[in-house]
Amino acid sequence: MKRGLLICIEGLDKSGKTTQSRLLVESLRNKGFDAVYTTEPSNGEIGRFIRRYILQRRERVSISVEALLFAADRIDHVEREIKPLLNDGKIVVSDRYVYSSLAYQGAAGLDVEWIKEINKMVPRPDLAIYLEVPIEVIMERLKKKRVRSVMESLEVQEKVRDVYMNLVKEGKLIMVDGNRPIMEVSQDIQKIVIEKLKNP
Repeated sequence: MKRGLLICIEGLDKSGKTTQSRLLVESLRNKGFDAVYTTEPSNGEIGRFIRRYILQRRERVSISVEALLFAADRIDHVEREIKPLLNDGKIVVSDRYVYSSLAYQGAAGLDVEWIKEINKMVPRPDLAIYLEVPIEVIMERLKKKRVRSVMESLEVQEKVRDVYMNLVKEGKLIMVDGNRPIMEVSQDIQKIVIEKLKNP
């Protein structure tokens, strides 16, 4: 059986990643592809720990600890969920993946090479898309959240965006303008993915 395809959707908080990831899975299924949505932090034990005890804190834990926890969750996520799905020939759409660690912990001053090292056990995605939404739009959307994570401040988001833009320049991420009507953005993402499926 042919190995599946791993796609990740990246971006700042409230950039529309979850909406676009779910829409992509839905559109692929409608076209007859076997697509599955997943997310990071994952729904496994480590992912649930991160959501409850790391993201909801008022102050960030040590950035090294943060990076190690996200890497541990990612390895667990890959072994438990992503690899079996890929081995079954499915298209896996992950709402965040390794580039989130490079962006968020890298923006906090952690050595990017070390972040890559602790994540080297996970497979590289076949396609990685970055949703670009202006910082001022992101901050307006974040104002509506009742509870904000420690990473959702203006300063953090600006630094994170800089890392993402560098990854785009390096050719690691394909940038899509996410500051448009939802279905316009979705159609652009679909075109990129269908092109990849035609020319893997």
